[in-house]
Amino acid sequence: MKQFIKYTLATICGILILGVLSGIFFMVSIVGMLASSNSSTKVKENSVFVMKLNGGIQERGEEGSPLSMLMGKADMGLMGLDDIVESIRKAKTHDDIKGIYLEGGLTSFDSPATAQQIRDALKDFKQSGKWIVAYADQFTQGSYYVASVADKIYMNKTGMIDLKGMGGKSEYYKGLYDKLGIKYQAVRVGKYKSYVERNTMTGMSDNDREQRLAYMQGIWKHWLKDIAESRKTEADKIDQMVSDSILALANPNDYIQAKLVDKLLYPDEVKAEIQTLLKADKDDDINQLTLAEMINLPTKEKEKGEEVAVYYAYGEIVDNEALDIFSSGHSIVGNKTVNDLNKLAKDDDIKAVVLRVNSGGGSAVASEQIWHAIKQLKEKKPVVVSMGGMAASGGYMISAAANYIFAEPTTITGSIGIFGLIPNFAGLVTDKLGVTFDGAKTNKYTDYEENLLFAKDNADELRFMQSYVDRGYVSFLDIVADGRKMTRDEVNEIAQGRVWLATDALGIKLVDKLGSLDDAIKKAAELAKLSEYHSRKYPAPAGWMEQLMSSEKKGSNLDSELRTVLGDIYEPFIEMRRDQLRNRLQARLPYSVKTE
Repeated sequence: MKQFIKYTLATICGILILGVLSGIFFMVSIVGMLASSNSSTKVKENSVFVMKLNGGIQERGEEGSPLSMLMGKADMGLMGLDDIVESIRKAKTHDDIKGIYLEGGLTSFDSPATAQQIRDALKDFKQSGKWIVAYADQFTQGSYYVASVADKIYMNKTGMIDLKGMGGKSEYYKGLYDKLGIKYQAVRVGKYKSYVERNTMTGMSDNDREQRLAYMQGIWKHWLKDIAESRKTEADKIDQMVSDSILALANPNDYIQAKLVDKLLYPDEVKAEIQTLLKADKDDDINQLTLAEMINLPTKEKEKGEEVAVYYAYGEIVDNEALDIFSSGHSIVGNKTVNDLNKLAKDDDIKAVVLRVNSGGGSAVASEQIWHAIKQLKEKKPVVVSMGGMAASGGYMISAAANYIFAEPTTITGSIGIFGLIPNFAGLVTDKLGVTFDGAKTNKYTDYEENLLFAKDNADELRFMQSYVDRGYVSFLDIVADGRKMTRDEVNEIAQGRVWLATDALGIKLVDKLGSLDDAIKKAAELAKLSEYHSRKYPAPAGWMEQLMSSEKKGSNLDSELRTVLGDIYEPFIEMRRDQLRNRLQARLPYSVKTE
């Protein structure tokens, strides 16, 4: 028995010692990995910044979690527009960086404006006299638009350019819901507020088609103009070529003839072209800098003067973090954003605030709370909005209180309207499954929520719901009227849920000027009467310990399993679940605006 106890204790002690040593090893690995990733980049002479347009790009960069990095997972984070633009600027001013090699790929831009802002940064880079060379096995529409600014465009001899124009189809689920016995009850204000249509119609309404064509044509013309200017050709010729054929399936030699490409080369031949530009021997290695290394390259500019805060608000607007479980990507959490804005208002070291908005909206209630916080913030210091890919519906509501609004030329904005969308399951639950309902209540509308969901006759409840939405719309109109110095009737005339391209929104007073984030920062400093200033990003990124202690995003594993099991019906199923979780009052776009 003594021997048993001795060996048992020895085993327990061994396990404890192993656990402690493993923990120490784990922490040392994490600290070492973070120290390595955060160390400053040293640039060698005759270096090239290699920008790979491959993967997703969102408004702001996010590092992969330390645990994921330690385990060697491929997803080390998401490329951020802010990091890309800043890295291009660093390359412009660093003497040892001679040019940029732009490698096109299957890049997914979250909006046309994202692609445009990267292209604008590259165009500014060329003002330094340095070169840009672009190459790809195949160019997507977005990656070609960005690459078209390059001095030389090379492509694989069997490559393609998938220029095809702006467009796309939406899914409409009414036919599916009819078969299931589900009926969506839509209450809305605004004839262009088309979010509800995918659940209540089998195809696109005339009003929705009108607004989509308007902004698509505007973006396409803008892109054609930029491409034609850089490639020294005519926009009409490119447009005609896209209209007459499937450009992606064209003979690669046709791209050269159309001046879309300079040469057809294999990758090793592109290396020789780069070596020639660097005046290096063909056997010399090319000193390359990745995006991650450029991010860690210290900036030469030192902070000076007063601080202008740049607060990033991008993604779906939700009431609180608990409702974020089924949201894809980053979200604007109402209560958290309000707290952040209140802190900026109280910080005397911050003299002005730029709100960087890239959102198609979401909860109307959360949007109005954020708007109120911004209005209070504006009483203490100037607030300027810089619109990214979109600032529409709830995204426009939170922008309306600002002193001044900038938008990119291809920003999608407006969509001033409100709706509520409630599924009714009576056809499924009662008619198909035979479930009936009965009960007792103290007041007539005690069970109004159950009636909206399961009663065949709920016209009375829907009447109240419509009044609720009507009040929300009037509130939205008043918010815009107050912020933009217009009357309610003037706003209503251009509202109705209509989506506007920024170039059109400029003429109807929804934005003040077309310009970049830098323009917005400069304007904020001007309004604050600052002679010297620097900018700083908010909210601050999560520390490594916070990332380490936090688990993977809620619902990610469930989401993956549901996609596998449900297949084609995954989207309508998950959208139904999202609609149930969301606030009854919604101010959101029905779609994203992508380049592909």
